[in-house]
Amino acid sequence: MPALLLSRVQRTTLTWFLWAIAVAAALASGYAAAALAGPRAQGPKETIEGKVVAVADGDTVTVLVDSVQVKVRLWGIDAPEKAQAFGQRSREHVSSLVFGKNVRVEVWGRDRYDRTLGRIFVDATDVNLQMVRAGMAWWYQQYSPKAQDIEVAEQQARSAKLGLWRDADPQPPWEFRKAKRAGRPAP
Repeated sequence: MPALLLSRVQRTTLTWFLWAIAVAAALASGYAAAALAGPRAQGPKETIEGKVVAVADGDTVTVLVDSVQVKVRLWGIDAPEKAQAFGQRSREHVSSLVFGKNVRVEVWGRDRYDRTLGRIFVDATDVNLQMVRAGMAWWYQQYSPKAQDIEVAEQQARSAKLGLWRDADPQPPWEFRKAKRAGRPAP
């Protein structure tokens, strides 16, 4: 039946129907699912190696790579802010793990501040995972929903009341930042 013989409602219905079939086919093939998941779910893109020359806080370090300083945000975790409870301890802990050491960074992408998102390793030790295991950082579920090893590490640290989990009700850093932006005092 020619398109000219269809009413506007019929053409719109047909268009939506064909669109729904195309989306269903894409989802079934996995292409759309991969696109919707974004780079965070697709794994590391590259690996860089260098020496940690600075530690900004519990989840951000600077790595010297071939005479270039690369700011690395630890992927999959969120550590307390400096002004937050356990903020200084978190920074000290990551510093004890990486400062002055040669590291391997699995690069997962870049964040909105143009920092390299990475999983940091000292030899075979996964630093991101160790921070969560020690109770010095949260699993950053919003940006790493499939990081099951980090999720399990947080559950174990909570159960054992390690680090920040000693507090009765620790405030996640994303809530601390949100309260600060809104001008509310942190609890």
